Amino acid sequence: MNPHETHPCDFRSPFISIWKNRRLILQMTQREVIGRYKGSSMGLAWSFLHPAILLVVYTFVFSVVFKSRWGNGGSQSQTEFAILLFTGMIVHGLFADVINRSHAAITSNTNFVKRVIFPLEILPVITLGAALFHSVISVAVLLLAYLLFNGFWHWTIIFLPVVLLPLVIVSLGVAWFLASLGVFLRDVGQTVGIIAMVLMFLSPIFYPVSAVPPIFQKWLMLNPLTFIIEQARNVIYWGLMPEWTGLGLYTVLASAIAWMGFVWFQKTRKGFADVL
Repeated sequence: MNPHETHPCDFRSPFISIWKNRRLILQMTQREVIGRYKGSSMGLAWSFLHPAILLVVYTFVFSVVFKSRWGNGGSQSQTEFAILLFTGMIVHGLFADVINRSHAAITSNTNFVKRVIFPLEILPVITLGAALFHSVISVAVLLLAYLLFNGFWHWTIIFLPVVLLPLVIVSLGVAWFLASLGVFLRDVGQTVGIIAMVLMFLSPIFYPVSAVPPIFQKWLMLNPLTFIIEQARNVIYWGLMPEWTGLGLYTVLASAIAWMGFVWFQKTRKGFADVL
């Protein structure tokens, strides 16, 4: 295999590659997930315990210690703040997990670049798949806690996958971009860690958008996580329908970003073997 050959990067290519290699993606995603807990006596149980422990801590700190309420319209529920906060943390955690790991998707698999005929473009997809697995576990913990605290679920939770889909698409595009950039710029790992932390505080995770002064709200909405966090809270906690127009526009923009990230990856992959 010639590492310098030209690879297809039209709009259909990402879908074709993912579908063609779906079994390999699934197998390597399973290996990635299991590998994170390799050597641990509790293994995959940590994927459930970690978000469960966080939720218990959030509930105690914010509802008992700080006695926090969610904005001016918050109810007197002792667990409302913790549930709403944890919802935001799940959305942020999905995106942060992808960007924190995707920059090393190629550099940590140099054997695939140099010696084996391998579809390198699926490595960021595998990173996304592992992040999705942990997010699904966190969502399950959140829904279980919501049921225990409130005794019911809003039927609108069925729209949660639709709400998260645009974020998954844009995360994949960013993953392709960072995976390539991480080969040529080794400082990317430190940079994305800072970006993830900044996004956590500039996203409406610990506060509602309404708590931000109006002059800054429009800037807050430029954060790619803000809209998804608000929509996730709407369908999970408030029992509201998603904003379909906003989700549609977000999906179109996310698809464009994903395609551009894929094109960048395909155009730059010719240099991977030389650098590694």
